Amino acid sequence: MKPSLFVFDLDFTLWNAGGTWCDCTTPPYKLENGIIRDSYGLKISLYPDVLEIINELKRQNCQLALASRTEEPSWAVQLLELFNIRHLFEFEEIYPTRKTVHFNSIQAKSGVPYNKMVFFDDEYRNIEDVSKLGVRCVYVNRGIEKYMFREYLD
Repeated sequence: MKPSLFVFDLDFTLWNAGGTWCDCTTPPYKLENGIIRDSYGLKISLYPDVLEIINELKRQNCQLALASRTEEPSWAVQLLELFNIRHLFEFEEIYPTRKTVHFNSIQAKSGVPYNKMVFFDDEYRNIEDVSKLGVRCVYVNRGIEKYMFREYLD
């Protein structure tokens, strides 16, 4: 069964915030020549395959969602806006809590059954928790890559 909703964590999944989490960076953020830096010059960047993955999922009419446990939701949102990708996600759960809470909200809002969702995250604790809901989970080590999607796309 092809999934209809793809859910992504942010830190160490979609982006690298200079080797730390976005809530450990220091706004204000600056976008110069396509590079985002925090107020101390720490570089924050999307992983190389992110835009291609998102665009392909959108071409295949898949819905996208974000689930992030960050302690600074407004900072994560600022980064999404600066990367110009926030508008590509239909559902957004960005606040400090367990990922199962995020998924319960995404499921209620989207109406998509858990077994038609795929979740990408860099933390095993999140993979373990969310998989108990029936969501297919993919462990991401050092950023999302195209090969992780082959089995889910036409």
